[in-house]
Amino acid sequence: MLLIIKRLWQVNWAEQWQYRANLLMYLLYWLVSPIIYLAVWTSIANQNGDVNGFTANDFTTYYMVLLICDQVTSNIVIHTFGYKIQDGSLSGELIKPIHPMLTNALINNIAFKTLSIIGFIPIWIALFFLFKPDFSNVALSGILLAIPAMIMGFFIGYLLSAAITALAFWTTRVYSIHEFYFALILLFSGQFVPLPLMPKLVQDIAQYLPFQLFLYYPIQLILGKLSTAQIIQGFASGVVWLGISMFLFNLVWRNGVKRYSAVGA
Repeated sequence: MLLIIKRLWQVNWAEQWQYRANLLMYLLYWLVSPIIYLAVWTSIANQNGDVNGFTANDFTTYYMVLLICDQVTSNIVIHTFGYKIQDGSLSGELIKPIHPMLTNALINNIAFKTLSIIGFIPIWIALFFLFKPDFSNVALSGILLAIPAMIMGFFIGYLLSAAITALAFWTTRVYSIHEFYFALILLFSGQFVPLPLMPKLVQDIAQYLPFQLFLYYPIQLILGKLSTAQIIQGFASGVVWLGISMFLFNLVWRNGVKRYSAVGA
């Protein structure tokens, strides 16, 4: 199995280098919104002194860390796999002795992510010197805790996106469904604005959803804003949602493959 994974990595890594322009577009897509939020909120905080206790530096450090977390936890499985179900090209992958979504598609996402992070690093450094965030409160312990949290967030997000992608077995509107899912992430993950600045109802709902595990939770870990109890609660929630997302994906995938049909299938 390790040999198969190694070979899949080599193939997907080489493939990513062939689509550098596509990678650049995705990278800009991920960067534009957070940078706009960063510029807007820091401007408002500078004018007013703070926004409900958030200073300009609080917004700067928050969104600078968000950019990193977003690169690690995001995925593109809807764009790299959804069309295979719809145009029938999945047929060739189903006869292979590996799971199409949990091997090749997953490694493809990781290869894409690795290359995009390489392109992201110099941009982040340039933003650092432009906005000059004060990271004096960031500790190594917070960073070390955030690494497994981000990895867990990635797999939860990947499995949920994969489950939605697998809905293409039933409908051609899967991209629209995923856009709605992305809107929920935007609202409840803390991407649009830090969750403490959202209405109390949104904050309460976010506590029971997995989306804050993608961004807000690892951001707070890195910035050292969480108590020991909150850290334990976050990881416990992540484990629960990892199990739920795996169950949902397996449920949708198994039933979807049973009804799949395509020319040459």
